[in-house]
Formats: sequence, C-alpha cells, structure tokens
Amino acid sequence: MSEAKGKKIKAGPSNKPAFDLKGFLDTAGLSRKIVKFDKSDVVYSQGDTSKGVNYIQEGAVRLSVVNANGKEAIIAVLGPGDFFGEGCLAGQSVCMGTATAVLPTSLLFIEKKEMMRVLHAEHEISDIFIAHMLTRNIRIEEDLVDQLFNSSEKRLARALLLLARYGKEDRPHEILANVSQEILAEMVGTTRSRVNFFMNKFRKLGFIKYNGGLQINTSLLSVVLHD
Repeated sequence: MSEAKGKKIKAGPSNKPAFDLKGFLDTAGLSRKIVKFDKSDVVYSQGDTSKGVNYIQEGAVRLSVVNANGKEAIIAVLGPGDFFGEGCLAGQSVCMGTATAVLPTSLLFIEKKEMMRVLHAEHEISDIFIAHMLTRNIRIEEDLVDQLFNSSEKRLARALLLLARYGKEDRPHEILANVSQEILAEMVGTTRSRVNFFMNKFRKLGFIKYNGGLQINTSLLSVVLHD
C-alpha cells in the first residue's frame, strides 16, 4: 500500500509570477497602448466601433450622448483611476456616447480580448474593475436623484466635490481651472450665468478659491447637506 494513501499532499509553490497591477496600468504592453489627447480632443464618437476599455492615467474625460434632435447631455466627467468604454465587454459593438478630453489626458487603451483575459486571470485588476463598476452605478443613481430633487446650487456643489475627487484619499482635492463654467453648466443642467453666480458665492463664503487652479474646500459639503 502506498504511504501517500489517505494523506494530503501539499502542492508546491506556484511558478506563476506575481501580477504587477501598477505596471499593467502605467505602461504599454501586449494588446494595450498609451494614447495622449489634448484638451477638447475626441477619444471616440457616438456610433464608433467599440474595441476596448480605456483607463485614465492623467487628465479628465467627459462622456456625453446626443439625441435624434441634436441635443447633448453630459453623462459624467471622469478622472485619474477611472475606466470607461467598458460596454464592449457586455456585447456593445458600437460606442453609445462620445468621450472628449476635458484636460490634457493620458489614457491606457486595453483591447477587449486582453481586458477579458486579465479580468478572468488576475484578481487584482478584477477587484478594482468591479469596485469601479459598482461605484459608477451608485453615482448614476445619485445623479438621477440629484437632478430630480435638488436645486442647481446643490447640484453644482456636488459636481465640484466629485470632480475634486472628494472622499478619495489618494487624490488631491482640486480641479484645474481648465474645467470651464460651460462644462459645469452642462453637468448641472443650468445656465453659465447661474454657475458664475454660485461660483462667486462659494468663493466669498470660502468654499472655493483660485490659486493656480480651482481649490475646493471640503466645507463645500455643507451646501449639499443643507436642507
């Protein structure tokens, strides 16, 4: 009788090298490339073939859609650490909206097959991608409630806090001045003059200040929470 019978045999150490998540997201490689865009450059347009997923390394990207009458609506403004274009993973063959660089932006473009492979093979990237999708879903629900029930002043305060990466400890609480009042007005669903009025009000109250860029004080949260 074999001595090994009835005994648990421990598996040896895996020869698989550790997955370098930072290296994967920071550098080009197999089926992925780094693409740079200037402010106002179009990353992809509504109706383009959907070929892969984008990861924002630096800068900011605005996602928007246009209806049959030509009216544009901004879905989101995303920043470093965000993914977009993930619809291709769910079978979308064309882009459902337009992605435009709001600031000088560096993106990592990951082809669909490569993204599917790493999501299945590497827990590190699948974990952050799932967290991103859950956060995005919550954000969409909050945006809908915001539009239905809150004033334009509260919506602007919330938009500024989100753009400043409020609540993300690894991100600075600031927005570059290049995020224009026109873009803020489109995000909030109001006019540029109203945005200008509220921005001046926030500045006088000390909630924001201009110091090379637009600095956001976390006390701006009081505007969102105030009934």
